[in-house]
Amino acid sequence: MGGIGKTTLVKEVSRQAMEAKLFDMVVFSEVSQTPDIKKIQQEIAEKLGLELREEVESRRASRLFERLRNEKKILVVLDNIWKHLNLETVGIPFGEDHKGCKLLLTARDRSVLLKMGSKDNFLINNLKDEEAGRLFKMMAGDDVENRELKSTAIDVARACGGLPIALSTVAKALRGKSLHEWKNSLRELRTPSMVNFEGVSAETYSSIELSFNHLKGKQLKKIFLLGSLMGNGIHTLDLFKYSMGLGIFKGVNKMEDARDKLYALVHELRDSCLLLEGDSNEEFSMHDVVRDVAISIACRHQHVFSVRNEDVWDWPDEDALRKCNAISLRNNSNREFPEGLECPNLEFLYISLKDSSLEINIPENFFVGMKKLRVLDFTRMQFSSFPSSIDLLVNLHTLCLDQSALGDIAIIGKLKNLEVLSFFMSDIMQLPEELGQLNKLRLLDLTNCFRLKVIAPNLISSLTRLEELYMGNCFIEWEVERANSKRSNASLDELMHLPRLTTLEIHVKNDSIIPEEFAQLRSLSLGNLPEVTSFCREVKTPSASPNRQVSQEESTAMYCSSEITLDISTPLFNEKVALPNLEALEISEINVNKIWHYNHLPVMFPRFQNLTRLIVWRCHKLKYIFSASMIGSLKQLQHLDIRHCEDLQEIISENRADQVIPYFVFPQLTTLGLQYLPKLRCLYPGMHTSEWPALESLLVRHCDKLKIFAADLSQNNENDQLGIPEQQLLWPLEKV
Repeated sequence: MGGIGKTTLVKEVSRQAMEAKLFDMVVFSEVSQTPDIKKIQQEIAEKLGLELREEVESRRASRLFERLRNEKKILVVLDNIWKHLNLETVGIPFGEDHKGCKLLLTARDRSVLLKMGSKDNFLINNLKDEEAGRLFKMMAGDDVENRELKSTAIDVARACGGLPIALSTVAKALRGKSLHEWKNSLRELRTPSMVNFEGVSAETYSSIELSFNHLKGKQLKKIFLLGSLMGNGIHTLDLFKYSMGLGIFKGVNKMEDARDKLYALVHELRDSCLLLEGDSNEEFSMHDVVRDVAISIACRHQHVFSVRNEDVWDWPDEDALRKCNAISLRNNSNREFPEGLECPNLEFLYISLKDSSLEINIPENFFVGMKKLRVLDFTRMQFSSFPSSIDLLVNLHTLCLDQSALGDIAIIGKLKNLEVLSFFMSDIMQLPEELGQLNKLRLLDLTNCFRLKVIAPNLISSLTRLEELYMGNCFIEWEVERANSKRSNASLDELMHLPRLTTLEIHVKNDSIIPEEFAQLRSLSLGNLPEVTSFCREVKTPSASPNRQVSQEESTAMYCSSEITLDISTPLFNEKVALPNLEALEISEINVNKIWHYNHLPVMFPRFQNLTRLIVWRCHKLKYIFSASMIGSLKQLQHLDIRHCEDLQEIISENRADQVIPYFVFPQLTTLGLQYLPKLRCLYPGMHTSEWPALESLLVRHCDKLKIFAADLSQNNENDQLGIPEQQLLWPLEKV
């Protein structure tokens, strides 16, 4: 049964197994109702530090198989299996192939586990009344114990049928509510549900629907239902693109402010237990039971037509199509499009194909009856040209053509009201000059368009309302602006004509073509640049705005120099660099020995005083991250994540000139991750003291040489929320 707590249980089992050192490593992947073999392979490979660049599934499986066999003791958790999964196809050794590789599987149906050869199977039952009561009280708060409310609260908890997902969502929905609201909710829970799903009980359905009804405001409900139409892993940027296109954030003028609003709404849904944390800050997920209920609500009350992973299905009848507000055909096998759909109320259309290798032919008049359409997403499509009727979509605000093979796209320039345009990971070679007519465009996403080499000259500078531009892993042959010289490609100087640009992610190979200044730079990503030795261009930015909250994918830019003749001790950032607005910095796969050097202080580092997030990975020559003298400038740092740096020996380098024992304070650091650092010995090599008053999350994995010191981390947190055993403590501290 769904929602009974299988995922929570196996995650706790995994944690305890690692804590008891039963395994060297635990890797986790959700299989889901529609297994995506490549996604499962990628999730496991990432946790192993393995890069799978192959596209062919069988080759990826072979590499993953060999890598897993190298692990002496590893636990592989495959969660939420709906049907038989061929482990060999994925690349997971089992049985005699590798006795050190143990599998932990979860499924709703015991027969699925038996077909996969699982021998030790355990049935998880609903919570008993006493257990359910404790969980309900924990989620609803102590108010349920007051005399007036207690008996009703007990009845509400019982109506949830002992299912954790029902108990959690209902308790959160009713927390702080009046007795009348509790009694009314009890009546709703006791009303039999008219909807039946395989593996979803009536109690669960009623509980989740009740939680939905208690959401405050139309915006929150719209975001929840919109998220249910997306995949298992919901990327915040995708949800943002859809939300902007649908006009959910009316009255919010800047995309930056709209993004903050979206994050706030997503956080509220998480607090309501209707959304789950994702693998990163940029994604989240929805329990499949919650998604089923949400889609049912959307279909019944919002005139949504949704098909997921079905090989055979029929379009709704004409009357239903006329009422449709949204159509979502996810992982669709049907490549036949009708001559024309009469959908006068349709605002959202999403179609993705299971097999993207076959070209589709969209009828010329396909869009004739969709004049209210605001969001159009064609994912994993292959077509040589668009139907001419697309220029009738005068209300289209968001167009996503992700992971697609595209031919002539010039007709897109006729979509004058387009505000969001995405070609994420698509096979395009050039952007035609016609796209320069999109003078209302606010967001352009060209991330991972590896084959894109040419952007028509002056196209970028024509997009004067552009606020966000994403071009990561997009290798344009940028040209230099010269007087009396005609260009055949875009120039970085065109970016200077975008007065509203706040978000920029871009790859630049040669620092000599970088313009002298960029405005509003808040996030910097430097990656996959093995020949880069110095970020040496001075960047002038306005003074940082105080009290500003950071979000990870805020503005991003990339500057670099490939002058490999520089001295090897040259730091990545020298005294010429001034980035006072910088809040997020990510550095990966760069061959430098140091990021900063204390000799440049105090002149240099205050120019980074607003840094809140630092991620460093695969920088194999780094010996340390910070010098001791710069720690005092890290007062805003909240997130520090260091991974796969082979030579890293310490986090903070020793300042031998210091005659006093250094005292390090990280006043706002909440998250610290140290993973796959084989030579890391300590935080700081000398005597020192430090404090971490805000630390909430500490993750340490595969740091075999890290010195272990007895200390009491719980002094830092009276409730011991970290739950870190004493033997995992990392530094010689009297007080952490």
